[in-house]
Amino acid sequence: MPSQPDLVTFTVDGKEAQVPAGTLLIEAVKAAGVHIPHFCYHPRMKPVGMCRMCLVQVEGPRGMMLGTSCTMPVTEGMVVHTDTDTVAKAQEGVLEFLLLNHPLDCPVCDRGGECPLQDQTMAAGPGESRFVEEKRHYPKPIPISDLVLLDRERCILCARCTRFSDEISGDPLIEFKDRGNATQVNTFPDEPFASYFSGNTVQICPVGALTATPYRFRARPWDLEAVESTCPHCSVGCRISVQASRNEALRFLGVDNGPVNQGWLCDKGRFGFEFLNSGDRLDTPLVRDEDGDLVEASWAEALDRAAAGLSAAAAEGPGRLAGLGGARSTNEEAYAFGRFVRETLGSNHLDAQLGDGLDPRVLAGITPRAAIDDLERARTVLVWAPDLKEELPVLYLRVRRAATELGANLVVVHPRATGLDPVATHTLRYRPGAGTEMLRRLADGSGDLAAVRAALDEGPVVAIIGRPGLGDDPRLAEAVMAFAAGLPDAAVLPVTRRSNVYGAADMGLAPTLLPGRVANDAPGRDAAGILEGLASGDLGGLVLLGSDPATDYVEPQQAAAALDAAGFTVAIDLFLTPSAAKADVVLPALGFAETEGTVTNLEGRVQKVNRLLPGPGSARPAHEILEDLARRMGGSIGAASAEALAAEIAGTAPAYAGITWEALSWGAGREGIVAPGPEGSQPLAVAPEDHAPPPAARDLVLHQARVLYDRGTLTQAGPSLAKLAKEPAAYVHPEDATRFGIKAGAAVRLTGSGGSAELPVVLDPSLVAGTVYVPLHLGAALGAGLEISMEAVT
Repeated sequence: MPSQPDLVTFTVDGKEAQVPAGTLLIEAVKAAGVHIPHFCYHPRMKPVGMCRMCLVQVEGPRGMMLGTSCTMPVTEGMVVHTDTDTVAKAQEGVLEFLLLNHPLDCPVCDRGGECPLQDQTMAAGPGESRFVEEKRHYPKPIPISDLVLLDRERCILCARCTRFSDEISGDPLIEFKDRGNATQVNTFPDEPFASYFSGNTVQICPVGALTATPYRFRARPWDLEAVESTCPHCSVGCRISVQASRNEALRFLGVDNGPVNQGWLCDKGRFGFEFLNSGDRLDTPLVRDEDGDLVEASWAEALDRAAAGLSAAAAEGPGRLAGLGGARSTNEEAYAFGRFVRETLGSNHLDAQLGDGLDPRVLAGITPRAAIDDLERARTVLVWAPDLKEELPVLYLRVRRAATELGANLVVVHPRATGLDPVATHTLRYRPGAGTEMLRRLADGSGDLAAVRAALDEGPVVAIIGRPGLGDDPRLAEAVMAFAAGLPDAAVLPVTRRSNVYGAADMGLAPTLLPGRVANDAPGRDAAGILEGLASGDLGGLVLLGSDPATDYVEPQQAAAALDAAGFTVAIDLFLTPSAAKADVVLPALGFAETEGTVTNLEGRVQKVNRLLPGPGSARPAHEILEDLARRMGGSIGAASAEALAAEIAGTAPAYAGITWEALSWGAGREGIVAPGPEGSQPLAVAPEDHAPPPAARDLVLHQARVLYDRGTLTQAGPSLAKLAKEPAAYVHPEDATRFGIKAGAAVRLTGSGGSAELPVVLDPSLVAGTVYVPLHLGAALGAGLEISMEAVT
């Protein structure tokens, strides 16, 4: 247990209070119930004392002294005054100076109604200005990125945006320029503010200088309804405020959940709400007619058709049906889906993943399991996982903070450069398929890896482990976890991407698990086995819950062919995805912010998601759809309501005992409750054999990994994010380009295990020679194998 901090006693405005030693004065008086106005100070960034708004008087040997409370630590016996005439006059003077060139355009400013400058001017300002000269003018607004606009006239030079970009995100693409009265915030020439975290600067800007293009001129704060919820875009589980007006989602804001996101969001999480308002959302059931076309139908007709088709397939014999999906649903919906497939369909063929994750037994049961907040105390951090900046961006921020602010050793192992490389103590590269040899060398710790191994022997160690690319064997990740678990005072955080895949595993959406992390004695088929069974005819039907294997499976062409061959398919989804378009019955479901429930993030933290929006047309909650289907097939899954399912989960899964909606809605539970892991579970300790062909046998191997902005359904359904997806390219080491006689920008044809594509070449010296990197889900489907051939296109 961490030692308790020493307390110091101080006096503020005549009242004594105690706080831990070293606490900044502005935070100490806040803890004592006194508010000090400020602009530049932010509790998650270093203090700079630039705005001078937080001036207070402190008694000293020479009498009362004015000082900035955001830069002054509290000391024993300190006497502080925040409400004297001197303090009021000083703050009034600061505001008068700030308003000299600030336009009085509150009625048309996006910040109007929630502006700290507006509020503090009303509370502590001079009332009227003595400045009668012409104010400073700039062209406005100027787009500094695709998502952020800058109004330099409104800027008060607090440096919150520049400090965030430099200290927190590590993307110093926005900075002060010029001097004196001409000082302004701007970007560098020909370098836009292309940060994955740019939206945070909009939220922390204390005026209307930075505004977000998706929200600009859309609503006033008093027009908005809001609920707290959990971001639906990845498995970090950032806490957000969902805000809407007239039944339309208008913005997501970050909520400071200390153990998880500390107030920050990635831009995909912040601006990824637009899919909820998309005109392409499914709002009516669809059934396939005699001509083979999907046509609109009533709910009764669609449910009858679905029940009849599934019943006919089930009558062919046991285990003839399967289910895919649930990793983007709530825990309650995932639990209902598992009961439906196992009890109503009579099948254990069930998987929430699509061949690109980890063994669900590892996700649900590894111990000792790390929490995100363990990074605050780690001496060493090992990251052998996907590029966190691309796949789990806010976890990237937490790891970066550990390395830059807290002094942790950071070891990054990956086939190419990642976002963490600039702050890493050690970076190791390996050729995809040769990870086991790298692990053996790292465990041995001799030669050029001696310093790396020495760093790993400094505990506590937090090991963030996953599959760096599609071609990496998941057993390699398990072997790395087994190695990491033996490091000093180590805890392991297994990572994969889909938002509620951990909750889905806990709810039994896996062939090897039952609800509550219980081993399945009669395991069914996983996603690969299900698709193979559909293609061969061994399986007669499929139910999809928010799953799109024709796009997301590791071999999309194979998945599409399997869906074409399926005897009967029911899709429950928000959009008519490529997979749903192949179904016999399509049922429109409500999505994020339209249903209530819980989700579980990558550390096992259960958090609440809340309902704010009604959803489109006649779309319904997934658990209601599944219950109606079950009843039409002669059974029931007990899904009377999501809350009833939550109560059943608490009784079925011991780790979820006591985790109620009530507990998650108030007090400390709003930060989430970490479900305890089972005793004694460990990852497999045997590494797979290296499966990369030796260079003499094959010149090139393929590395594929996801990027933040891709052509996924939810991303493309939002106009603000859809345009950020890049065109696909082949990233090649310069030595390989020279060997093949290829120049940067030239077109090459790549042929992999599951397809081919013509792509432009980008030179990437961070790769190991003999490796070709192609980002996933940008339009080039090459298959999951490591085998790749490359030839120039003439």
